[in-house]
Amino acid sequence: MWENALSFFDFDDANVIYVSLGTIILGAGAAVVGAFTFFRKKALIGDAIAHAILPGVCLAFILSGTKNYFLLITGAFFTGWLSIIAVDYIVKKSKIKEDTAIGLILSVFFGVGIMLLTYIQQSGNAAQTGLDSFLFGKAASMLVQDVIVFSVISIIVMIMIFLFYKELKLITYDKDFAQSVGLPVKWIEFLLSSLTVLAVVTGIQAVGVVLMAALLITPTAAAKYWSGSLSIILILAAAIGGFSGVSGAFISYIAPNMPTGPWVVMVLSAFAIISIMFAPRKGYISRLWQQLKNRRQIQDENILKAFHQIAESENSFDESKSIEKLREKRYYTIRLMKRILVRLKRNGYLKRSKEGYYLSDYGQRKAARLVKLHRLWELYLTEYLRIAPDHVHEDADTIEHLITPELEKKLEEKLGYPEVDPHNSKIPYD
Repeated sequence: MWENALSFFDFDDANVIYVSLGTIILGAGAAVVGAFTFFRKKALIGDAIAHAILPGVCLAFILSGTKNYFLLITGAFFTGWLSIIAVDYIVKKSKIKEDTAIGLILSVFFGVGIMLLTYIQQSGNAAQTGLDSFLFGKAASMLVQDVIVFSVISIIVMIMIFLFYKELKLITYDKDFAQSVGLPVKWIEFLLSSLTVLAVVTGIQAVGVVLMAALLITPTAAAKYWSGSLSIILILAAAIGGFSGVSGAFISYIAPNMPTGPWVVMVLSAFAIISIMFAPRKGYISRLWQQLKNRRQIQDENILKAFHQIAESENSFDESKSIEKLREKRYYTIRLMKRILVRLKRNGYLKRSKEGYYLSDYGQRKAARLVKLHRLWELYLTEYLRIAPDHVHEDADTIEHLITPELEKKLEEKLGYPEVDPHNSKIPYD
């Protein structure tokens, strides 16, 4: 097995070269086009096109009597386009929603395709061998002429996307604005639909009609977790699609009983899961960690504010406060309270004595600022939003953790550097 793995990267076998190039090109091309359908919230349209392609392939074979890939692609393109027109027509002329229309067209076209495929299998035409591979894909059977055809189509698709990138981006994110500035939106949508059909037509050789939607959508679904820029997402999606394609070919090579198409989708799914879980900022783990940091920050700031409030009421800023006294202001569990106090001491906000904890100079400044923000916001709510003073505490208790120094300065200026809050409590300034 490992000898086969190493021999794959020697590229001595011409079939390995064809399959590798073909799957890379198909994966990258489909991913780039799929990004626009993904962000236009039309992910299912790719699935409809993929299933609608099957009757076109069968009709082209029935009419020509040969398995000429150029003719098969032509037939596939025709019925793929017909499926888009049918979906748009149903949505415009009836009360049926788009997702329902897609499901309807998908099932009807696929049913017709299966019927025609059964007819071909019973016709006795010897040239039908391998035609059923369009259902689940059979990248390992690609020949040099197939790679050339797919490469030409994918290059055309890439060039069109590069030439009309700005227009495609605009109708993807703001179709109404594109119309208002005079762009030919209908023509651009026609172009995008054509490119989508072409991408699907070329991709079915690798993964088949059943799994084509994954090749079209999953790379973008994974890439969007790593960047917010469309241009970078397109590059990442193309890289993920291409890598998944050659990975599927590699697995199929070292394990001949493993089909290429499903493994391409499995690798894509692995990329998507890794992105969802571990991507910085947008990944689940990253967001979970950020939520934990935010929760700890709020807990720490609430206890610092409690120190200041107790010291203010008792005029005892330099005296230690016990856990029991602090829990009168913030009812955290004793275990949680101890963790918070240890964390605050480690960060330099608190110092410890035999009787408990007390604020350091640094901690006093931080606590005073938190109290100031709380009381400024209470005053803002009462003066400008006309909320009763006894209804502003909870809002201020939440927002005080989010007020930036810039907003703090604006609040002070707008309120005229007030001395007291709505409850006549002193507002501490530096």
